[in-house]
Amino acid sequence: MKILTKWLRSYLPELALSDAQLAEDLTLRGIAVEGIFDLGAGNGSLYEMDITTNRVDAMNHYGIAREAATIYGLALRPLDRTIPAASPAAKSLSVRIEAEEACGRFTARVLRGITIGNSRDWFPGAEVSTYFGLLEQKQISNAVDATNFAWLAMGQPTHAFDLDKIEGGIIVRRARKGEKLKTLDGVERTLDPEDLIVADHAKPLGLAGVIGGWDTMITPDTKNVLVEAAWFEPMAVRRTARRHGLHTDASHRFERGADFNAAPVASAIVSRILLASGGHIQGDLVDVRVPAWESRTANRPPIALALSEVHRILGKTEDKGGISAPLVESTLTGLGCKLASTASQAPSWQVGLPSWRLDLEREIDLIEEVARVYGYNRFANTLPAFGEGVKALPWAEAESTVRRTLLAAGFHEAIASTFCSAQEAALTAPIPGQVVPLGNPLSEEAGVLRPSLVPGRLAAVADNLHRDVSDIRLFELGTVFSGTTEKVEERPTLAFAAVGALPDQSSLHPSRTIEFHDLKGVVEQVLSRFQMRTVYFDRFPPESGLVPTWLHPYRSARIVAEGLTVGWFGQLHPNQAAARKIKEPVLVGELYLDRLYKLPLRKPAAGEISRFQPVRRDFSLVLDQSIPWERIDLALASLQIPELVDWRAREVFRDARLGAHDYALLVSATFQAPDRTLRDEELQSFQSRVLEAVSKAGARLRT
Repeated sequence: MKILTKWLRSYLPELALSDAQLAEDLTLRGIAVEGIFDLGAGNGSLYEMDITTNRVDAMNHYGIAREAATIYGLALRPLDRTIPAASPAAKSLSVRIEAEEACGRFTARVLRGITIGNSRDWFPGAEVSTYFGLLEQKQISNAVDATNFAWLAMGQPTHAFDLDKIEGGIIVRRARKGEKLKTLDGVERTLDPEDLIVADHAKPLGLAGVIGGWDTMITPDTKNVLVEAAWFEPMAVRRTARRHGLHTDASHRFERGADFNAAPVASAIVSRILLASGGHIQGDLVDVRVPAWESRTANRPPIALALSEVHRILGKTEDKGGISAPLVESTLTGLGCKLASTASQAPSWQVGLPSWRLDLEREIDLIEEVARVYGYNRFANTLPAFGEGVKALPWAEAESTVRRTLLAAGFHEAIASTFCSAQEAALTAPIPGQVVPLGNPLSEEAGVLRPSLVPGRLAAVADNLHRDVSDIRLFELGTVFSGTTEKVEERPTLAFAAVGALPDQSSLHPSRTIEFHDLKGVVEQVLSRFQMRTVYFDRFPPESGLVPTWLHPYRSARIVAEGLTVGWFGQLHPNQAAARKIKEPVLVGELYLDRLYKLPLRKPAAGEISRFQPVRRDFSLVLDQSIPWERIDLALASLQIPELVDWRAREVFRDARLGAHDYALLVSATFQAPDRTLRDEELQSFQSRVLEAVSKAGARLRT
């Protein structure tokens, strides 16, 4: 934003500091001056400023002048709003606010006998021409220049209509379906029923708070003018502007919250400039206000402020006098607050808030203003007292363990956006329909809170592949969201994705493409870090309604630990891979860490290696093809035989002689005692228990 020091000094006649010093002092108070450009003798300097979005009151010359006046304790010259007395009107202009939820105030002033031309020909003192020239602001006509002058001076957008083209009166309402409006940029727009518009009794006149209409714009033939100054609800203006792809000076300010009480002042400033060309005011200012909005913006309840709380929050300062009661009073009064002392021994106040500072809501906001204007650089450089140590999150150790496990497995950690598109969210949400939309999305690609980390991992994989990175293994530890807009639930989650070749370990084991069972091994490594009695992998039960259709139907699995689904993994469905222009098989997975973190971590412990001979027994089993290895694995684990130290599947054999739906599985079991050599009768007992367990699981001994 560009600010002229010459214009600022017109409001601060007592300001004697240099432009450079003023810029430094403003910057130290949070009103950042990013660049200073000398405009030559008598013209002062041009400031390039970066004003934060919550300080819309400072996005104009008078707002910056108010800040400077407060910093230096100077008198601030009031805005010149003097206008001639109005001539009587037989009938006042009709103004009606129908959309009261979106428009809090609308003022209208009728000017008759106006001559439209170049503002430099009439305006006394040539303020408009001088300031606009220094700002490189294009001069168009006295009507347009007057409205531009108002928002540059005090930040309030206004608009001038050709009064003779208005039929009946003014109505602020929502658009009707199918209505059309040709705006000042020459584009004919089809209006949405949610658009807030200014209309007359026959047609739309403009998009409220955004841009005016073509049919009622000021032309050289205009003689009678309607000056509009209003207050519109920020969200209504923002949605209308974004719907039509517009961002104007007016919408920029209304979207951030305008001053409810500024409309009559801005109307007077615009009228003063226009009346310099001749003409007169007809009738009183029409000022329609919505009481509910007035109480919420201009007449907010006061805030209690105690000097003791100021001292508690801000602590000591380098100034021996510190922050005193008079300093608090002068600072807040200078910013526009009204202070009333309370009946208390310690200094305290009831602080009335100015209508242009909607960002002030709590006592801490007032304390921050005192500190800001006083100067953060004047506080002593001391660390605050802290009596406790840093406390880690309850799951910090578990999270660190998971991270180390994946890093050891060759994965790299990555971080993605918390947002994703509604399409991606609907596809990957663990619970269908439990997607939280954003009220003000940055774009369609970031319109909802992510219900899963998978979209971010897939986007990263696609980006890497499209940049000729062929071997990718990524994981992310982050938060996912579910529920509704009113009640959002968060939970920690782990997602991982892999594509390409495994590293070449040696010439005896050449590199190969990573596959489903490799990812299963990584999942098992993570799960092995937690203490759990039962864990198995299976297909998603169709009756659960949670079958991920975007995964390969025969290369995916659900992870169940302690009877709860704790995640899934598998190959991305070829259709989904093609949609992302990925030709290679992509393996992805997700673990619900909130469920895993409830399990204790497995503590590694060193034990003495048995000096006694292990004994291996092989069992050749026949199983129906519907029986997975997990069922046999769980059956053997449930035996809880201390001497059964290991078991694993050695071979799988399929043959028509076994039966059309059967397969043979060779299982090896290793028995070993830590303190003795196992006797034959013990081994026989163990074998019998193994056979009994696997038979209950659906297996039979092969003959």
